[in-house]
Amino acid sequence: MIRITETPEGVVISVRAQPGAKRTAIVGIHGNALKVAVQAPPVDGKANEAIELALAGWLDLKKSQVSLKNGMSSRDKTFLLGGIDASSVQILLDALVPIR
Repeated sequence: MIRITETPEGVVISVRAQPGAKRTAIVGIHGNALKVAVQAPPVDGKANEAIELALAGWLDLKKSQVSLKNGMSSRDKTFLLGGIDASSVQILLDALVPIR
């Protein structure tokens, strides 16, 4: 199950990044994190920006409502989501995560 936590600032979600992939997509769950593949390379924050943009699109948020909280140079990251509650995030991700 994906770690999704509601905080006073917004919803925090754990993500496992897979930069340099052939396409940007949710590829499953890695431990307690959403595993996200992005085409962008892990250089100069490009992969982080690509994940922010992808999360915003998948969750119907503005890019400004998605920000990296921890894990700037790590594959294991946490993102802060504004303008949405934890139950809505869970419902949307349940529909998007491939079943294995």
